[in-house]
Amino acid sequence: MSVSDPIADMLAKVRNAAVVHHERIDISASKIKLEIVKILKTEGYIGNFKKINQGRKNILRISLKYDESRVSVIHGLKKISTPSCRVYSKCRELPRVYNGYGTVIISTSFGVITGKKAAEKMVGGELLCIIW
Repeated sequence: MSVSDPIADMLAKVRNAAVVHHERIDISASKIKLEIVKILKTEGYIGNFKKINQGRKNILRISLKYDESRVSVIHGLKKISTPSCRVYSKCRELPRVYNGYGTVIISTSFGVITGKKAAEKMVGGELLCIIW
C-alpha cells in the first residue's frame, strides 16, 4: 500500500509508539525523514536512531525517550503542510510553539532546519511539522 504523505505517516507512528510506551520503532527511510529524525535527536525528543540497510530497503530505527516516571518526552506532534495544502512562512512570521518550548521544523533552501535556525539565517520556507 502506498502512502500519500510519508512524513505524516512517520509522525503518526512516532506519536502512537510514544503513547503506548514502545522502546523503539522502525520506519522506512528517506532523506527528508532522516533529516527530521536528526532534528528530533538534537532537540532531545528521541533517544537515538540508526539507519539500517536491508537489501533494497532502508529502515530508520528510532529509540524513544521517556522520563523517570515513564512519561514520553514527546507530548505532541502535528503535521502542518500536507500534499494538498502547502503552508509557507516568511522568516519574520515563523510560528512559536508553546511560547518557545516546542519546535517547528521547516524545509528551506538551506535544508530541513528548526524554526530557531531559520530565524537566525533570516530564511523562510515550508512548515513541515511542530513538536512539543
